[in-house]
Amino acid sequence: MNIRAGNGKESTAERLRDEILRMLDGLVPGDQLPTEQKLAETIGVSRSNIREALKLLENEGIVRAVQGKGRFLSAIGGLRVERPVTKYESITEMLENLGYKVTNLVLEIVEGEASDTEARALHLAPGAPVLRIVRLRCGDDEPLVFGIDTVPREMLPGPVAYRDWSGSLTKQLEYHGNTIESSLARISASNLPKNYAQRFNLTELDPWLLVEEICISSNGERAIFAVDYHRGSEIGFNVLRRRNG
Repeated sequence: MNIRAGNGKESTAERLRDEILRMLDGLVPGDQLPTEQKLAETIGVSRSNIREALKLLENEGIVRAVQGKGRFLSAIGGLRVERPVTKYESITEMLENLGYKVTNLVLEIVEGEASDTEARALHLAPGAPVLRIVRLRCGDDEPLVFGIDTVPREMLPGPVAYRDWSGSLTKQLEYHGNTIESSLARISASNLPKNYAQRFNLTELDPWLLVEEICISSNGERAIFAVDYHRGSEIGFNVLRRRNG
């Protein structure tokens, strides 16, 4: 399954959409939403901003507008999509949004040559110089995501030793003019490769959800080939499917 994710930077309408969704917790399909004016007063923004956010919810089928009566939570809106796969977000952002206290452990930084798979994913010549960052993300001190991020070396110039690799890789790329705006991902079931599982004492945690993701910058270049293993017992992906639209 391939998933194309959109712009990584949230607009005001998208941020308000998420805030309104949180306010709808406890409602059931058919319940009426507060008015635009009430939502604007509660959140502290203009009605026009609220209207844009509500329009997003209507387009997604979460909210149904009835002329002259107001807006109501739809049957689809009663389904809580805990982790939608259509929105680009970093691993840290994803885990924090799921309520975890996140710790990023840097296991290995390697300067090397691109493998055939990495070269194809990043549109590089075979053997081109790359950086390979191996990290383990823990939520509440439990291993949740094991990841290998491969980046063209030229996109992160300078000595490797003086960078804080425990922080956001996307922010480091953005600092060098490579803002990530979209990605293409493939999700499958997998066990962790034995060499990594044994080296980092992760042998008892199979199976994992393998997400192979190509992250694309605003100038159209392929900036990251991310191979992330998500704990299958702890993390799932929800997909909202609609017949129309």
